[in-house]
Amino acid sequence: MKRYLMGAGAALALGAPGLAHAETACADLAKTALPHAEVTAASVEKAGAGEACRIAVASHPTRDSNIKLEVWIPLGQAWNGKFVQMGNGGFAGTVVSGQLRAMAGRGYAAAGTDDGHQTPVGTNAAWALGHPEKLIDFGWRALKETTDISKALIAEQKGLKPKTSYFFGCSDGGREALMEAQRFPTDFDGIVAGAPANAMSQLFGISAAQHQALNQPGGYLGMAELQLLQKTAIAQCGDGGPFIRDPASCHFDPGKLQCKAGQTEGCLTAPQVHSARVMYEGRRDPRTGKIAFPGFTPGAEGLGGSWPTWVTGGTADRHSQAAGYQFSSNAFKYFAFGDPSFDFLKMDLGAQFDRARHKMGPIIDSDSPNLRAFKAHGGKLIQYHGWNDPAIPARSSILYYEDVRKTMGDTGGFYKLYLVPGMLHCGGGAAPTNVDWLGQLDSWVTQNKAPAALTAAAAPNGSGATQLLCPYPGVARKTGEAWSCAAPKRRS
Repeated sequence: MKRYLMGAGAALALGAPGLAHAETACADLAKTALPHAEVTAASVEKAGAGEACRIAVASHPTRDSNIKLEVWIPLGQAWNGKFVQMGNGGFAGTVVSGQLRAMAGRGYAAAGTDDGHQTPVGTNAAWALGHPEKLIDFGWRALKETTDISKALIAEQKGLKPKTSYFFGCSDGGREALMEAQRFPTDFDGIVAGAPANAMSQLFGISAAQHQALNQPGGYLGMAELQLLQKTAIAQCGDGGPFIRDPASCHFDPGKLQCKAGQTEGCLTAPQVHSARVMYEGRRDPRTGKIAFPGFTPGAEGLGGSWPTWVTGGTADRHSQAAGYQFSSNAFKYFAFGDPSFDFLKMDLGAQFDRARHKMGPIIDSDSPNLRAFKAHGGKLIQYHGWNDPAIPARSSILYYEDVRKTMGDTGGFYKLYLVPGMLHCGGGAAPTNVDWLGQLDSWVTQNKAPAALTAAAAPNGSGATQLLCPYPGVARKTGEAWSCAAPKRRS
């Protein structure tokens, strides 16, 4: 194993930007000794305009753990001195190698994990049946293993630690991002949590409510019904554009579309109205009749990648193939009840759901509002969420943000939430939604430039349109020809 001469001259050479410094050859990292883990491959790969050392590792913190992870370290002076750990999506099962390559191409040492199990199907949770340690690996342990091993390998290859460390994730990766801030508050200097599934067990509950409604006789919402809901919501709450710019002020009741006597087209049947209301309202506790967790925001029901992908499946015969259906069905079978035959369409949404949540929630949820240790560490947190997210309701991010404020008081010095009008799950939609969230975080951490109003752009090959994003609770208001951030209008 190559060792370093870390005298004063060597330390200066390693730490000074632009100066040559010694590095361990990529191939030699295959010999690195790691606690309960081993390097399985080390190779030089293209990453952007340069090269990176790709290191594959298998970690076994328990007898039933098999956590795969990768670390990509830009070689030579291509490294910017920073580390970013990327979150996964769905129930994981693969390492996000393409994202790691892209981040290494931007100069970051980058790492990611499969969360402790191997499957190409991100909605599959059968791996958890009879394997409680693997569920813990998925919930949080694989994240910590990846962080510690990655930083050790970076130090071994470069001879010094990263000067700043970030975590970036969306969806399940957003859940992981908040898990890092809560469980491991000193591991990262900055965190981006996109559309976080941090109340994951609650998400399975609202999904169960939605699919139970859609499965009732006459309750299914086909493409014609979704497009009718979308068109009507935008007409009521929009400003003439293809999306709703101020969703918080939109109070859309699908009951206005219920068919009148003799009407068969351009309307919804009573069971379909009920289904739509469940979609928007979320899960009601049958014992109290009160909303237990919020539902989706109107305005993008019929778009590709929206409700047809996540909730309805596009057609009645494909309903069970919708991503949300598969996630929830698998979670209740394998995370909660350990029964592959369990039918969540027949589940009681009160006491039975509570039992399921109490079993899986402490492992997979990252909903603690206590971020005091992360704040004390000097950490910065940016959270973003698409208002028209069809997988994780945008209002769940508002609930978490408000919980943190109630717990800690003013959060502006370390925590910003952005809600993006028109955006679907982690991106896409009928609006400009692209923001360099990692760049914003980096500026906040390294230059103390706290993000304020941000401009979201369309896709690189899009129209060139933009929209202004304001930190919650602000909204973008148009005055003359200018957009500015303002407090939401009060409604009586």
